[in-house]
Amino acid sequence: MHFLYPAFLWGLLAVALPVLIHLFNFRRTKRVFFTNVRFLRQIETTTSSFRRLKQWLILAARILAIVCLVLAFAQPFIPAANQAGIRMSGTSGFYLDNSLSMQNLSDNRKLLDIAVGKVEELLSVFPNAPSLQLTTNDFGAEEHAMQGAKQLRDRLPSVDFSHTPRTLESVLRRQLQLAGPQGDKQFFWFSDFQKSTAGDLSKVRPDSNTRVFLLPVQPDMTQNVYVDTLWLATPFIREMQSNAVRVRLRNAGEKAVENLSVKLLLDDAQVASQIVTIPARNYVETTFSFTVRGKGFRKGRVTFEDSPVVFDNDYYFVLNAAPTIRVVHIFGEKTGNYVENVFSNDSLFHRSSFPAGNVDVGLIAAANLVVLEGLPSVDGSLRAELLRFVQKGGSLLVIPGVRPDVFWLQGVGISGAAAVAGDPSVPSSLAEPTRENPFFADIFDQTRQKERMAMPSATQVWSWRVAGDKLLSFPSGEPFLTSSRAGTGKIYLLGAPLDSRFGDFSQHALFLPVMYKIAALSVRQAPIAYPFSAGSLSVDVSDAPPNAVFRLKKGPLEMIPVQHLNGTQLVMEIPRASELNAGQVFEAGYYELTLNGKAVQLLALNHDGSESDLAYYTSDELKAAFAGQKNIQVFENQQKADFVSAYREQHLGSSLWKYFLIAALVFLLIEIALIRLMKA
Repeated sequence: MHFLYPAFLWGLLAVALPVLIHLFNFRRTKRVFFTNVRFLRQIETTTSSFRRLKQWLILAARILAIVCLVLAFAQPFIPAANQAGIRMSGTSGFYLDNSLSMQNLSDNRKLLDIAVGKVEELLSVFPNAPSLQLTTNDFGAEEHAMQGAKQLRDRLPSVDFSHTPRTLESVLRRQLQLAGPQGDKQFFWFSDFQKSTAGDLSKVRPDSNTRVFLLPVQPDMTQNVYVDTLWLATPFIREMQSNAVRVRLRNAGEKAVENLSVKLLLDDAQVASQIVTIPARNYVETTFSFTVRGKGFRKGRVTFEDSPVVFDNDYYFVLNAAPTIRVVHIFGEKTGNYVENVFSNDSLFHRSSFPAGNVDVGLIAAANLVVLEGLPSVDGSLRAELLRFVQKGGSLLVIPGVRPDVFWLQGVGISGAAAVAGDPSVPSSLAEPTRENPFFADIFDQTRQKERMAMPSATQVWSWRVAGDKLLSFPSGEPFLTSSRAGTGKIYLLGAPLDSRFGDFSQHALFLPVMYKIAALSVRQAPIAYPFSAGSLSVDVSDAPPNAVFRLKKGPLEMIPVQHLNGTQLVMEIPRASELNAGQVFEAGYYELTLNGKAVQLLALNHDGSESDLAYYTSDELKAAFAGQKNIQVFENQQKADFVSAYREQHLGSSLWKYFLIAALVFLLIEIALIRLMKA
């Protein structure tokens, strides 16, 4: 027999108390006063042997009651066959997985509620242990202190779902860090062990002083539908025109979902809906068409009804309707109004045109696209400003003149440039482009992919070494239109002037969509939504002071994330749950990016799609994964198994304290019975 708390055995010294009482009380002579000898006939005599027996029985009952009571406090037990049992002197840690996937149900109870109940049951094994820790996905500051069972029970009702999933490796590292390097440790993990968030199981390697018990809490059947991907079908959201978004809906469940109603809302008003059927463990794609009125940001949301996992029934995104593309046109040998005509007939563009000798260089930094047409040379401040513009992410389109200047191109990374003496009277027809090139993705009709098209003709006036994408070329392979990187920006080079003497590209049907596409790609499109798992988000801000402090605001929640401003790019870290104040909840939805109390942009954040993929490691899979590690033990699904009883049997043995407590009460009753009934 062993004891969980052997220090209580010092209480056996209390046995001396009834012995002392017996020695000094029962042997005391009692004097009886009487007035008449006739009362002697009424005294019932008792033999000294009977009186002595009664005293010894009372003494034995008292001693046994004290001994049993002390043993009950010391919690004796018969050791189990498993010799790797826990030691109460070490640290016992409990990991409670409160990720969003624990919203799933088993017997109409949420998995998180089941896990909380199991932790409460297990705490009964450690009623007086001082070194207990409770870890959740929040990794909060309250987890640093070692606590007793009562303090941990008080914390359990406040555990809520967290948007931050944790890998098993990070959980083990966190618990070991909190427990410290010394002493024995045993950790109990209550989780659904979701495959998409558990991480690499081979990296979970506790040391020889640490035992880990895996306790799966899993549903009877998985069922969940979520938005896998959402993207725009067009580069921009145009005002008063038909726009479209495409949505991929994935079914992570084990049975098909039929006739699911999916709605598209803009600014909380329904603008489109679809009825879809999604096979089990598969996905479908659908398109929503809509029209917007007015410019600016629009709150978009795709929503549907799906239970029991509801955290991903809404997907939030932000649309920037009719953004303005700023185009600066700088011309030298102007041979026509082709560029002006392209960017003047659409409210999407804001065009500014200047002759080469009278350029407002201050407008270049704020532009999205700069078009150089027919400049005999690029020198001085204009050249320096163009280089700076491209390095910071701007797009530059260079259209040569009749006698192009090739020397300055080396400063922007274009090598091998040379003038070509082409014959304008003999233009060459351009080769057909590769239609799979992403540049032409929405230019050519997809239903007529195999049809040949009439290509424009052009006379080459310069050549260069292609360092990027060759978008259009001559039949000889010489480039006509290329795109290359320079810093964080792009440079587009055209191989011939727009003058009709050098070809008909400026009058061809291909000219307008190519120019539109160059302008569209010059705008750095912000993501329409960000996942929590991204860790950080990058936002393009303009006119921000160097020491600006941006805030994220959603209703009453307002926070200052870790941030740094690099030019016009603001990079912010997405706050973790442990970084929030008490009572704050960082949930999916729309967040305003504010500066000095004024809204700058609208951002949409969503839960990570990996949380929605409800595929779990079964107990058998976990046992196979950790088969080589003896200090990791896997139990069955806790909804169907009684872990506490199994744990007691395997690691604590048979507990005897209840029997000793009952025996102490029985001996007290025997003492009372001896005193009241054995009268002489």
